[in-house]
Amino acid sequence: MKVLVAIKRVIDANVKARVRQDGSGVETTNVKMAMNPFCEIAVEEAVRLKEAGKATETVVVSAGAQQTQETIRTALAIGADRGIHVPHDGALEPLAVAKMLKAVAEREQPGLVLLGKQAIDDDCNQTGQMLAALLGWPQATFASKIEIDGDSATVTREVDGGLEKIAVKMPCVITVDLRLNEPRYASLPNIMKAKKKPIDQIALADLGVDPAPRLKVLKVAEPPARGGGIKVETAAELVDKLKNAAGVI
Repeated sequence: MKVLVAIKRVIDANVKARVRQDGSGVETTNVKMAMNPFCEIAVEEAVRLKEAGKATETVVVSAGAQQTQETIRTALAIGADRGIHVPHDGALEPLAVAKMLKAVAEREQPGLVLLGKQAIDDDCNQTGQMLAALLGWPQATFASKIEIDGDSATVTREVDGGLEKIAVKMPCVITVDLRLNEPRYASLPNIMKAKKKPIDQIALADLGVDPAPRLKVLKVAEPPARGGGIKVETAAELVDKLKNAAGVI
């Protein structure tokens, strides 16, 4: 079974994002970038499936600028076998990414597609679900445990009420949650080996994907600074402040 893993290059989780002065978006120039943490968990799970003999090959795919290859190399250093880079300057909306992944999946014919449940930059949580719909495959989202048995997968999902266990037929799409695993650190020998692993480039046009955005960002602004708290003496005074000062009731 081949496992296809979608990954995304985002601003490092430890960096405080800053809004551009013109309000057109978030500043990324000279900002440390890294693999989306949820995507890193997906890569780790794919590598573990191969180590357990459940998968024969792990392939990572990502779309973005030329620097995206650095993120793909990180996934290869973790243990993925090869990478696919779809060059594109600028942002891609979840639907365009899902269409891109659909085309790649049709080329690669994987038995399983793994994605992070969401990216920490836009928090859309849409691509995995859209991809499953476009492929017509079963999906399991927010996975905290994955068990592969033949042509089916049993997935433990994290839901509002606790945990839910479902079984899906393969091929399928699974999006992973934080508690699925703890990604390993790439060792120096594996980092050196990753430099020799192949990364194929496929143009969006060759995949038949139109990257034109459907949404228009009017303005990006930082949230207002939080004001200082105050003490109230009675419940009536609290209600008055919430209603007249804060305007929340």
